[in-house]
Amino acid sequence: MNEFFMGKKSTEQTRGNQWSPAKKWIAASLAGVIWIMPVVGSEGAGWLGASTAPVAQAAASFSATKLSEEVITSGAMMMKYKFTTVRSGKSATGLASVIRVDLNNPYVSLDVMTGKGGNLTTRQSTGGMAAETGAVAAVNGDYFNTGGEGAPIGGQVSGGVLVSTPSQLNGMYAFAVTKDRKPIIDEYTFEGMLTAEDGSQFPLSGINKGAYNPEGGSSTYSHANAAYIYTDAWTALERPKGSSTTPTEVLVENDIITQISLDSALPVTVPKGAYILRTHGLAAQFVKAHLIVGQKLNSTYVLRSKTTQQELDPSTLQMMIGGHTILVNNGKASSFSRSTSSIGGYRARTALGYSQDGRYVYVIAAEKNSNSAGLSLTELQSFMTNIGVWKGINLDGGGSTTMVDRPLAETSTSLTFNTEYGKEQRTIVNGVGVYTSAPQGEVKGIKISGSSVLLIGQKATYSLKGYDTYYNPVDVAAANPAWTASGGSVTVNAGEATAVKPGTVKLKATSGTASVETEVTVLGGEDLSSLIAGTATAPLQAGATVSVPVSAVSKSGATIAVPATALKWEFIGFKGSVGDGKLKVESVDPGVTTGYAIARYDGFSTAVVLSTAAATAWEDFENANYPFAFTTNAAGVTGTAAVVPGSAERAGSKVLSLSYDMSAGTGKMYAYAQFNGTTGKDIPAAATSMSVDVMGDMSLNWMRAELTDASGKTAYIDLAKVIDWNGWKTLNIDLSGSGIKFPASLKRLYVVNVEEGQDERAKTGTVAFDNISFVMPSLSSEAGLPKGTAAMSIGGKAMTVNGTKQPIDVAPIVKDGSTYVPIKYVMDAFGGNAVWDAKTKKIMVLRGSKALDLTVNKKEFVLNGKRQSAEVAPIILNARTLVPLRLVTEQLGLTVKWEQNTKTVTIES
Repeated sequence: MNEFFMGKKSTEQTRGNQWSPAKKWIAASLAGVIWIMPVVGSEGAGWLGASTAPVAQAAASFSATKLSEEVITSGAMMMKYKFTTVRSGKSATGLASVIRVDLNNPYVSLDVMTGKGGNLTTRQSTGGMAAETGAVAAVNGDYFNTGGEGAPIGGQVSGGVLVSTPSQLNGMYAFAVTKDRKPIIDEYTFEGMLTAEDGSQFPLSGINKGAYNPEGGSSTYSHANAAYIYTDAWTALERPKGSSTTPTEVLVENDIITQISLDSALPVTVPKGAYILRTHGLAAQFVKAHLIVGQKLNSTYVLRSKTTQQELDPSTLQMMIGGHTILVNNGKASSFSRSTSSIGGYRARTALGYSQDGRYVYVIAAEKNSNSAGLSLTELQSFMTNIGVWKGINLDGGGSTTMVDRPLAETSTSLTFNTEYGKEQRTIVNGVGVYTSAPQGEVKGIKISGSSVLLIGQKATYSLKGYDTYYNPVDVAAANPAWTASGGSVTVNAGEATAVKPGTVKLKATSGTASVETEVTVLGGEDLSSLIAGTATAPLQAGATVSVPVSAVSKSGATIAVPATALKWEFIGFKGSVGDGKLKVESVDPGVTTGYAIARYDGFSTAVVLSTAAATAWEDFENANYPFAFTTNAAGVTGTAAVVPGSAERAGSKVLSLSYDMSAGTGKMYAYAQFNGTTGKDIPAAATSMSVDVMGDMSLNWMRAELTDASGKTAYIDLAKVIDWNGWKTLNIDLSGSGIKFPASLKRLYVVNVEEGQDERAKTGTVAFDNISFVMPSLSSEAGLPKGTAAMSIGGKAMTVNGTKQPIDVAPIVKDGSTYVPIKYVMDAFGGNAVWDAKTKKIMVLRGSKALDLTVNKKEFVLNGKRQSAEVAPIILNARTLVPLRLVTEQLGLTVKWEQNTKTVTIES
C-alpha cells in the first residue's frame, strides 16, 4: 500500500470542500507501494524520489531450483521454484510460482482484468476476475489507493483500450505488450489536449484517475487547475472523491457537448459510450469561456517514454499495467527507481518481466506463508535474474499477492498457493490475466481428477478429465473407464474410492488401450499433527446433545473432515452415543462430575471434556464497575477505550469501544483497551476456550488479548490475525493448548499495526467488544480434584501422600537424568485415570480438563488432540510401565520438586 501526502490547501481549493487539516494522509494499497516519504537531510525535508533511491544490491548466496513445470495452455507454462538465501547468517527458504508466456504462440495472450464487469471503482479478487473474464491464469496487478474509489495508480490499457493514464509520479514503471506481441517495460508520462469548436485548447491531465499528490509539478493536488476525462469505465458517482477541489463538469456524447454543470458535479454516472470532462480552476475557466452545449469537443492524447522521449500511441497496445520500481534491467539487478522503504521486509511478492529476445513473459509470484519465508525486493531481483528475466518490474505485493491457475484438464482456476492470509483473496482493482484463443483440438491426454489425500473410511469420487492438443480441457465423460487400485489401502468401484487403511496406492483408470493413474495417500494416525473436535467441552447431564464434528490436520498442514466411520468413540464417566455427528449423553455414572468422550482415529486421540460447567459468561459490560483505559507503546498514537452504549444491532446494551489513531506513530504500534488498571480482571479457573463478540473495522490489523497467568507469565492470545470484516461477529478461540496456568487475569484487548507491511493496514479505526465468555470445565471437573503433597524416593517402594505413607509395587527410577514413576499412584493421589492398552502400548491419562496420550518408547505425545514432542518417552521395566514424571505432571497442572540429597521427588497440586 501507499500513502500520499496531502499538504495545506489554498483558499481557492477550499471552496466547496470538506477537507480538514487533520486528514493529512490517504492510505493506499500495497505491499510495495508508492510511499512518498518526507526525508530529512542536510538541506531539510525533501521527497525521496528516483534521484535518491538506494541502489539495489544482488542478494548474496541466493539460489533458485526448479521443482516442476506443467502446461496450463498452449503457450503458457506453470513453473514451480524453491529458493534458498542467507539472512543474518541463517538459511531461509521459500517457494515461488512462475507462469512463462510464449508470445511467439499465437493462441496465448496477456490482458488486464479490471474489478467487476471490467469497470474501475469496483474491486474483486484475482480469482473472481479470472473466472469472470475466462482467464486460465492470473495474478494481482497495480498499486491502488485503498481509501479511494478503486482505480489503479499507474496507466492501464485493457483489450486495446486506454482505461487509465499514468499518474504524475517519479520512478513508476509500467509493463505493456504491443498489438504485434512485443513486450515493453518503461516509465511513461501522459500528454493530452482538449480542443473546443472555436479552436481554443487546454491541456488534458489524465483519464479515470483518483486523487493523488503529483511529484515535480506546480500543485500538490492532482485535480487542481486541471482537466480529466472520466469514461463509462468509471462507475462511481464521485469523479474522484477527496480531490480538495470543486468541479465544473461537462457531459460529452459522440464528441458533442450535451450538458455543462458549472461549479458542481453532474449528478449522474457516465452514460455508456460517453465521457464526462471534469475540470477545476483554470480548466473550469476554459470550459466557461469556450465550451457551449451542442458544440463539438475534441480530445487527443499520447504516452511519452521518460527514458527515450518517444511517443507511444495507446491504440498500438494490447495491454498495459502500471507497477512500481524497476527491478531488473539488461539481465541484472537495477537501481531502484523509487524508495522501497515502505515496502521492505520479507513479503509475498508479485512481478512481471520478459526475456532478452522478447519471446517470453514471466509472471512471478513468491509465497509468504507457513511453507515459504517470502522475499525482500533485493532477493526478488536475484530470483528474477536466476530464472532468465532480462527486464522486470515490481507489482503490488504483500497481502495482495495472489496467483490462480487452471490445472491441466480442469475447467476452472484455483489458488496456486495460499496468500499471506490463507485461502482468502484480497479484493483489488486490477490484475493480469493469461488467455487462450486456441480452437478445440484432438484429445491429447487424460488425467484422473479427485482428492490425492484420504482418511480411513472416507469415500471420494474420481473422474476422468481430458485435455486436447492445445492443453485445454476436453470432455471425455463417454470414456467409461474401468478402475483399479494397487495395494489394499483403497477399494474402488466405478470411480468411487473408499479408504480402508493407511498407505499409498496407485489409482488407475483404463479405457480401451488408454490408461492413466494417480497416487492417492490414505493418512494414518502417525501422519497427523492434530485431531480436533468441533466442541472441546460439553455439559455432563443426561439428555444433553452437542455437535462433535472431528477434523484432522496432517503433518503437511492439510485439514480434512474425519468421516464418522473412521472414528471409534469411548465414553468414560457416562453412557453415551455418537450419531449423525452429534454426541448424546444418555446417563451419568453415579458420583461423576467429569466425563470424557474420547475419539480415536487409527490410534490418534482427541477428547471432549464433559462437566457441569458449560460456557460461563465473564463480562458483558452492562455492570462493569472497574476502570478501563487507553494505553499504547508508541509516541504519537492516540485513542480512547471506554464502555459506551451499543448502536444498531447492539442498541440497548453496553460495549467496550476501542478507537485508535496511529497516523502520527512509527514502528510496531499497539492500541490497548486496559482492564482495571494494571491488575486486569480475574479468570478464576482453567479455561479451555474463549468466546467474544467483536465489531470489526476492516482495518486488516491484528487483534489480540493479553493475560497474566498464575505463574506471573504473560500470555498472548490471537483473537484475529486479520480484522477483515465490518460489523459484529463472534470469535471462538481454543485455549486448550495455550499453556496458560490458571487462575489468570485478562489485562487488555488490543489492536496491533505491525511494522512489516504496515502500509497495507489502516492506521485509524474503531473496534468494540461484547459478551466475553470462557468455557471453564475446571470449575467442576477440577474443583473436586484432590489437593496436597505426595513424596517418593528413588528406589523406594513407598509413597507418602499428605503425611500418610503407603506402599507401591514398583519404585521410581532415574534413567539418563530423568525420573520415571508408575503413573497409577500419581493419579490415585491427585485424581484422574490412567488407562493402559497392551495392544498399542499406549497410556491414556485423564485428569480434569486434560486428556494425555502417551506411547511406550515414543517421545511424541498427544495432549487434547494436539501432537507434541518431549525429551523422553515412557518405558517398560520389569513388565511395568513407567512414565516421565516431569512431563506428565506438568502437562496435568501439577508441580514437581527434586531433593538431591535424599533423592526425593515431591509432587504438589
